[in-house]
Amino acid sequence: MNIFLWILQVLVGLAFIAAGYNHGFNIEKARTQMVWMKDVPNGLLVFIGISEILGGIGLILPAVTGIMPALTAWAGTGLATVMTLAILFHATRKEYQAIVVNLVLFALAAFVAYGRFVLVPF
Repeated sequence: MNIFLWILQVLVGLAFIAAGYNHGFNIEKARTQMVWMKDVPNGLLVFIGISEILGGIGLILPAVTGIMPALTAWAGTGLATVMTLAILFHATRKEYQAIVVNLVLFALAAFVAYGRFVLVPF
């Protein structure tokens, strides 16, 4: 289970880092691909992007360095919270395809959090 959690942490972490870069720092290109971004102010997009990048780093870096590795579980919790808010946002806009993606990312981040809090804590 520990190896599975490590693989999941790295993959989910990299996915959130990439998504965060698109949401926060590649705004103009991302707006052509994601309709919802046209209705959100730049400041909020940057905040979302930074939150996702920091959460993705938090899934990987504390565990790899051994410096405060318990932060990995908290990063998973934070990212699951971000995905919950994203699901609510997209639900109000009836953007069901985005909800599916957010549900998958929520489940993966929540499982990492559960795995590192309960199954195989650091």
